[in-house]
Amino acid sequence: MERVILHCDMNNFYASVELLSRPDLKGMPVAVCGDPEGRHGIVLAKNQLAKDAGVITAETVWQAKKKCLGLQFVRPHHDRYKEYSDRINKIYLEYTDMVEPFSIDESWLDVTASQKLFGSGKQIGDAIRRRIKSELGLTLSVGVSYNKIFAKMGSEYKKPDATTEITQENFKELLWNKPVGELFFVGFATAEKLKNLNIHTIGDLACANPKALEALLGKQGPLLHSYACGKDDSPVCLFNQREKIKSVGNGITFRRNLTGLEDITTALTSLSDTVASRLRKYQMKCFGVKVDIKDPNFKTISRQKQLPVSTNLAADLKKAALEIIKSSWRLTDPIRLLTLTAINLTDETCEEQLSLFDAPAESREKGESIERTMDDIRKKFGNSSITFGQILDNDIGIDL
Repeated sequence: MERVILHCDMNNFYASVELLSRPDLKGMPVAVCGDPEGRHGIVLAKNQLAKDAGVITAETVWQAKKKCLGLQFVRPHHDRYKEYSDRINKIYLEYTDMVEPFSIDESWLDVTASQKLFGSGKQIGDAIRRRIKSELGLTLSVGVSYNKIFAKMGSEYKKPDATTEITQENFKELLWNKPVGELFFVGFATAEKLKNLNIHTIGDLACANPKALEALLGKQGPLLHSYACGKDDSPVCLFNQREKIKSVGNGITFRRNLTGLEDITTALTSLSDTVASRLRKYQMKCFGVKVDIKDPNFKTISRQKQLPVSTNLAADLKKAALEIIKSSWRLTDPIRLLTLTAINLTDETCEEQLSLFDAPAESREKGESIERTMDDIRKKFGNSSITFGQILDNDIGIDL
C-alpha cells in the first residue's frame, strides 16, 4: 500500500493566536514583535493583511512601518503558542498516533492506516482544517503526498487554508518548474552553489548527474537529487518518540587548536546556540550541561554541571559550559575538539520551583523571545541568515 503522509502547517500562527485575544485588531494588519516600541525591534510574525502589504519576517519595525502605515504591533506570548500547539496536535492524534511535530506550528502525520476509518488523505486533511477552524478559530494549510518532502512542499503550495495533493503522477507538473531553492532542505547558499552547475529549477536538479552533485555538495548532493525525483522513504515518528531523547549535543573539531578564553568563548557561542535551538525544536529543556574536551594528543576529559532550573536558552548553556571549563581546564592549554551536551532533559512545559537567586522572570522571558525570534528567522531564511556577532569572521572553523 502506498504511504499517505500529511504535512499540516498553521497559517500565520503567532499572529493568528494573538488576534484571538485581540478582537479589536480584527481586519487590521498586525505584526508580532519582541520590542514594538523599539526602532530596531524585529518582526517575528505577521498576519495575512500585513503580509499582503509586503511586511516580511526578520525586518525591523521601522522598515515594516514604512511599508504598512496602519500596521499594529503586539508582543509575543510563547506560552499561548505552546498551549495552542498542544491542542492542535491533540486533534491530529485523533486521526493517527504517527504524528511528528517539526516545529511549534508544523507536524507530519502518517495516515496510511487511517483511511479505512476517515477516508482518503485529502479527505482527512480537509476534515482537520474544518475542525481546527471551528474549534480553535485558526487556519492551516495541508500537503498530502506519498513522502514527507512532498507533503511539506504541498502545505507550502497554496496558502492560506488549503489542501494540496502531490502524487507520483503530478509532482513533475506541480514542482519541477519551481526555483530549486523551493525544494525542502535547499537553502540560499546551496541554491547559489547549484547555479554553478546551471541548476535553476527543481527539475534541473532531478535531471542532474548525482556524481557531479556529490562533487559540489558532498553527501548532500545525491540526497537532494533523490528528493527532487520524489524518492524519500523517511518515516513519520510516533508522537511520543521524542520523549525518549536523553541528551542533545554538538561538537566541533577545530581548524586550529583553541588557545585562550577568547577562542573558547567563540566556540561555546556557536555550540550553545546549536544545542539550544535543537532543544527548542524538540520542545525540551535540560537540567544539566556536559562538556567534553580533547587536546591535540587526543587526551579527553569530560565534566558536567547541574543547573538550578531547566533551560533551553543558549545564554544559560554557554554560561554553564564556561564555568565548567574555567574550573577544570587550564585556559592556556590547547583544545582540539570541544563538545557541549544538554543532559537530564525534561519537557519544556513541566512546572518547576524557582529559586530566589534565579534570573528575574522578565529577563528570562526577554532572552527566550530573542532566541525564538532567531529560530523563526532561520526557519524562513536558512540557518546562516542570523548568528551572533562573535562568530563572524572566525578562523577556528565554525561555518556560518
